[in-house]
Amino acid sequence: MTKHIFVTGGVVSSLGKGLTSASVGLLLERRGFSVRMQKLDPYINVDPGTMSPYQHGEVYVLDDGSETDLDLGHYERFTKSPLSRKSNFTTGRIYSSVIEKERKGEYLGATVQVVPHVTNEIKASILQLAADDVDVVITELGGTVGDIEGLPFLEAIRQIPLDVGKENCLFIHLTLVPYLKAAREAKTKPTQHSVGQLRQIGIQPDILVVRTERAMGRENAEKIALFCNVEKEAVIEETDKTLSIYEVPLGLAENKIDELIIKKLGLPRSELKIDDWKDLMHRIRNPQHEVTIAVVGKYIEHRDAYKSIYESLTHAGFSHSTRVLIKRIEAEECEAEDLDQLLGNVHGVLIPGGFGYRGIEGKIKAVQYARERGIPYFGICLGMQCAVIEYARNVLGLSKANSTEFSEETPDPVICLLEEQKTITDKGGTMRLGAQPCILQEDSKSRQAYGEPEISERHRHRFEFNPAYKERLIESGMHPTGTSPNGNLVEIVEVPDHPWFVAVQYHPEFKSNPLDSHPLFHGFIGAALKKHQGK
Repeated sequence: MTKHIFVTGGVVSSLGKGLTSASVGLLLERRGFSVRMQKLDPYINVDPGTMSPYQHGEVYVLDDGSETDLDLGHYERFTKSPLSRKSNFTTGRIYSSVIEKERKGEYLGATVQVVPHVTNEIKASILQLAADDVDVVITELGGTVGDIEGLPFLEAIRQIPLDVGKENCLFIHLTLVPYLKAAREAKTKPTQHSVGQLRQIGIQPDILVVRTERAMGRENAEKIALFCNVEKEAVIEETDKTLSIYEVPLGLAENKIDELIIKKLGLPRSELKIDDWKDLMHRIRNPQHEVTIAVVGKYIEHRDAYKSIYESLTHAGFSHSTRVLIKRIEAEECEAEDLDQLLGNVHGVLIPGGFGYRGIEGKIKAVQYARERGIPYFGICLGMQCAVIEYARNVLGLSKANSTEFSEETPDPVICLLEEQKTITDKGGTMRLGAQPCILQEDSKSRQAYGEPEISERHRHRFEFNPAYKERLIESGMHPTGTSPNGNLVEIVEVPDHPWFVAVQYHPEFKSNPLDSHPLFHGFIGAALKKHQGK
């Protein structure tokens, strides 16, 4: 029977439940088990697609077009678990489904209540991942124990052991032991209170993963075990990782969390095969080179807004044995400040996706600076559109060229609204989303990077390259080297006589992992490294 692991968090948010869940998934996969990953988010939005990056960080897009929580990016970077719409549920989705059923009369005249109707819907969303070929389902609960909006989810997972058997369920609680410098000691009381709240709900954690700034010592571990009613061996210390998030699985393995899970769930014992991850950490600790990449964006102050971008850059660095230093630049700074000061010492420029006019002119100036000085440039989504606008203005001489997103009255709309978007009024889940095929031009840098003629990449956009300008751009030196199979949509543009000027309409950052960097990020960092060595 499929086993279920539930990961909850306490004391404070941002402790790293997603990383811990992904790391547990990785360790179980490396012991030969089939794993499925899932995130439950208590907010009322149906999905994070309409939420500001300042509020929520990046929106992580799956092949099926689902707009999901950024923790699903951790799941894909650490595990091979196939993810889909079933992998991320919010309060909004749960209640929408319950209300739809009530309107159809599916509750047979019952008074619809949080218990049992909402909790049954939550349980159904979890149990649907169980299957004959799935050994373990790992479900992470967003938020912190004590949050009022999380109570229906906690009640639902409390009930699941009654449905599938306690022997098939395991609860991991991630908590914090803060170190008070003034008192010169770690404090376990917040963890005790957090576990106490869970126990009041009816959930007794089987394993405690304790985040600490510095080692908390055996005495504190024993104290936590005693007051939280768990075995001493089930208090797993997880100290802060200063080098890389990819240390987390090895740290948990050293504390034998995988062995403990196997024992508690009655899973068959098998060898942990993780040598490639150890080799990865050796490369991270011992880089042979170093490059600096400027990321020019409008959400720079919120690092999670470009989470997958930053991770993909580091993955490409790993594959080149190179430390990638990321210089985060607010796009608006490029409008007012000296670009030589901002970009003169970097080895590559990347402009990521985004929405809205703020910072656009700064991004366009950054594109021009990189293009004219032979600095490797990589544009993603909006970064591709800025590249086309810049080229049209400064090479074609169309000084007022723009996107209709930013200027509906522009005389030269080199970027325009997708045809199927023109009648859409709702904002949520209505963009061009998910995996789309792309045909690559044979002699292009993109084709060279991918090594194959056709690819599939994930999209999230409303605006596109205007085909009316295609021939003029080709004649002036900007080539569309990737298109939709019917040739109507331009997915990639390149400037062939530039060391590396590649811009794509899709989001390659969603298909990179530390052991297998994305081909375009690999090529970009390779070009940046060559630029550095040339200097």
